[in-house]
Amino acid sequence: MSLPLPLLSRSSSSSYRYCYPPPPPPSSSSSSSTVPPTSSLSDDDGNDDYPPPSSSSSSSSWWKDYKFNDPHLAHSVIGDFPILSTRFDADGKMTSSSSSSSSLVDDERDAGGGGGTGGGKADRRLIYLDSAATSHKPSVVTDALISYYETMNSNVHRGAHALSRESTEAYECARDKVASFVNARDRNEVIFTSGATEAINLVATSLSCREGGGREYRLIGEGDEILITEAEHHSNIVPWQMAASRTGATLRYVPASSVSDGFDVSALMGGLVNDRTKLVSIQHVSNVLGTINPIGDIVDYVRDNASPDVLILLDACQSVPHMKVDVRALGVDFVVASGHKMCGPTGIGFLWGREDVLNGMAPYKGGGEMIDEVYMDGSTYARSPARFEAGTPPIAQAIGLGAAIDYINGIGIDRIHEYEIELGDYLRRRLEDVEGVTVLGPRVGVERAALCSFVSDVVHPSDLGTFLDLEGVAIRSGHHCCQPLHRALGHSHSARASLYFYNTKEDVDDFVSALEGTLGFFRSLTSGTTVDGEDGNIVAETNDDDPFVPLF
Repeated sequence: MSLPLPLLSRSSSSSYRYCYPPPPPPSSSSSSSTVPPTSSLSDDDGNDDYPPPSSSSSSSSWWKDYKFNDPHLAHSVIGDFPILSTRFDADGKMTSSSSSSSSLVDDERDAGGGGGTGGGKADRRLIYLDSAATSHKPSVVTDALISYYETMNSNVHRGAHALSRESTEAYECARDKVASFVNARDRNEVIFTSGATEAINLVATSLSCREGGGREYRLIGEGDEILITEAEHHSNIVPWQMAASRTGATLRYVPASSVSDGFDVSALMGGLVNDRTKLVSIQHVSNVLGTINPIGDIVDYVRDNASPDVLILLDACQSVPHMKVDVRALGVDFVVASGHKMCGPTGIGFLWGREDVLNGMAPYKGGGEMIDEVYMDGSTYARSPARFEAGTPPIAQAIGLGAAIDYINGIGIDRIHEYEIELGDYLRRRLEDVEGVTVLGPRVGVERAALCSFVSDVVHPSDLGTFLDLEGVAIRSGHHCCQPLHRALGHSHSARASLYFYNTKEDVDDFVSALEGTLGFFRSLTSGTTVDGEDGNIVAETNDDDPFVPLF
């Protein structure tokens, strides 16, 4: 028996357009910023890919407009991050957090580190300097997650009921927000993934595995070359090693000596880029050195000297949260980023890719949603984005990422970048003045992000991170998933302090104070000086009447 045709139908997921860019922001004289103007999603010929919704459309309700009027950026937002009000007692245990942002501002200086010896002051505040690893989340993001689970929890793209429609609307709206944020030509160019690592693996796997069935897809094969740099995060090295192993392609790399003091485009000369180069994958900002690579110059050289069909992937994990990234202006073919580094939840990231390239690639995973039709002797596949989003996607996480983008847009990405460049320069100058500390990367003349990796001549980075934690200071210690770069620099590990828009100069000052105290303590272990166990200050050599108080 044949079923009757449905009276009402909804087109495929690739044509969902629930959430459109909001009205243009106010003039520059306004004290607040909003989301980008509608024209940010226009074609080069001026035809808008995203026509504004009618006044009766519910889609406009998905855009949130936040205003920040305090002229001091960090002070205007810190109350939105409850975790940043965390405080510690004298034993280093977390105590109840204050909900008052004003108290945090008032107490920034007098509640700082305790001298770097582990004795610790009571009621110390958290000084979080690890945002390159993960950023903290404003309340609007956690509220969005809770709202999804409490008011619309349902699967997307496959239900006729109201909850499913609402979930689909919110999920697809988040895609529109990402597309607008990076100035994609079309929303179908945005693929949600579990993070940047999966996004890179998606591209590497799709381009290196022959799906079969007589289909012709873009492939990297034997004799082709893949080019990366020695400074890449492991997530931008290992997937390409695996792809080269599968295909017989050759993996080549730009040595760290050509990138550690700022990317030297001339390093690409001499045959490193040639007519066999089929893919180039490079970071936008180094998560160790903080250097910002000249992507425009690199892209121009690669396009002029590589294979005509070369593809270029940009790892933008350390740039998208901190500066304007315009995927069309960059001239690359793929961009990957992580949501959790830009105030979004964990478990969400995105791949942007040129739509014609994406639809010429083999699917990464098989399952529901990514198909067109399924028969027992074979299947046909949907177009992007569904093509690469098999199964139930990270719905709540995507909605949370959309809320994070609203929040960042409310501040203004250019304002964030300007603030962080100044704060990062201040951090670098303070660290370079600390005796016995060497900051990795170029000192002058190269634009750098607001992060600094450094080593000390008296203490291992891991011990330094542990002792600073006793003072309420959170930094990263280790190789930062960049072992090849560290080896090339002559170090196995380093310590890293990284900033975001919720950090202040007071954070930097208190961190440096705790760092100097910690380094002084370790010097005392070999110089005959010791530490006063009462207040944590370094004092002169002791005697029997003033015994050394061990930390542990």
